[in-house]
Parts: sequence; structure tokens; C-alpha cells
Amino acid sequence: MYRLKVKDHFSSAHYLRNYQGACENLHGHNWIVELVVEGEKLNEIEILIDFKDLKQILKDVLSQLDHRLINEHPYFKERNPSSENLARFIFEKVKERLKDYPNVRVKEVTVFETEKASATYSEV
Repeated sequence: MYRLKVKDHFSSAHYLRNYQGACENLHGHNWIVELVVEGEKLNEIEILIDFKDLKQILKDVLSQLDHRLINEHPYFKERNPSSENLARFIFEKVKERLKDYPNVRVKEVTVFETEKASATYSEV
């Protein structure tokens, strides 16, 4: 099994609905995102996926969240924009984009809201 990891970041604001505490108020984060993909078979040039392509896919997904109030994004109109749900959103969007790469699947997405606090989503 081969695994690749890329990181990127974005800045945005959010607030948690039905939360008792400071996070119920509008506040922002400089989020760090780690994306891990995996696959068993390398392509014809013996790579799983070009890091350039993988970084661009992640950047495109994160651009939907960057410098905005996440609560206003359609995905988060009914869902709380928690780190857990952000990780799932990014996972699902990257998974959609990887359909053009049949040998590659998303293993996990980790979202850091601070350097000491993160949430990870995977489907296995």
C-alpha cells in the first residue's frame, strides 16, 4: 500500500450553533489541513498521483471555505461547522475530485483548528 500526504491551509470564520461557551460566538481560525490518500497500484510512470495534482485538488476544495463565514456555505446551513464536519466536507469533496484517478482513494483528512487541536475523518 502506498500513502501520500499533503498539507495546506485556509483562514475563515465560524460559530458553533447550540454550543455553550465562547465558540458559540463568531470567531476565526487559520486552519491547517492534512490530506492522506492511498492506493495499491502505481501508474505507468510509477507514481500514485502527482503531488502537484493532489495539492491542486486540495487547494481547489479549500478555496470554497477560504476567507468566508463557513456557516453560510450551503453544506453548513444545517450542519454545525465543527472541525469534525469540516474534515468530512473536505474528505467528500476530495473524494469526488479523485474519480479521475481510479487507483487513488482518500484515506483520511485531518483539520487543525489550532496547533494543539484537530479532528480527523475517514470512512474505514
